[in-house]
Amino acid sequence: MKSVRAAVLALALTTLASLAAAQDKVVYHINDAAGQALAGLRNVRNHLDTDPSAQITVVAHANGVDFLMEGAKDRNDVQYEPLVAGLKNRGVKFEICEITLKNRNLKKEQFIQEADFTPSGVVRITKLQMQGWAYLKP
Repeated sequence: MKSVRAAVLALALTTLASLAAAQDKVVYHINDAAGQALAGLRNVRNHLDTDPSAQITVVAHANGVDFLMEGAKDRNDVQYEPLVAGLKNRGVKFEICEITLKNRNLKKEQFIQEADFTPSGVVRITKLQMQGWAYLKP
């Protein structure tokens, strides 16, 4: 009986150790810049402040892409670009849905250089979740 308990305890400790060592992988979903962008950027910053090793991708589609456009500002007239650039420098990826570009007649040149593009925002989010990424929507 003691050997079974020892084996179970060893397995539990190994599992806990591997979970503790696992790197957070998180996708933040933004589809409404006016209502989500500032809160989302704040969440990402706080996430990295608490866990600097976290791997984070922000996927924007529909009206969520607006905060990644050149010159975009929040309700208080604060530009998003410096906030995005700071997070990009910390390893955060920002991806814009190309279907949104087509549907809204937008061009890649209208967006800040920190942004990358993905063929479909919802497909990208789905693929990341299937790879074990956590999903957060501010």
